Amino acid sequence: MPSHKTKKRLALLILVVGLPVYIVVASSIMTWLDRPPILVELLIYAVLGVLWALPFRWVFLGVGQPAPEDDEPR
Repeated sequence: MPSHKTKKRLALLILVVGLPVYIVVASSIMTWLDRPPILVELLIYAVLGVLWALPFRWVFLGVGQPAPEDDEPR
């Protein structure tokens, strides 16, 4: 299991680099499609907004908490 510090760094990398790339790809795909009705488009963006985080749940769990005592350097 990665250390708390590693999880924090990985979460930051995902949010700063991965999420903008995902947003550009998702919006590019939506642009290539013919524009669906507004409610369908809203539903697609809502699903895509949640879908990106599912593979990274393990990274974000506990990142906002103080570091456990066993992770601190001696």
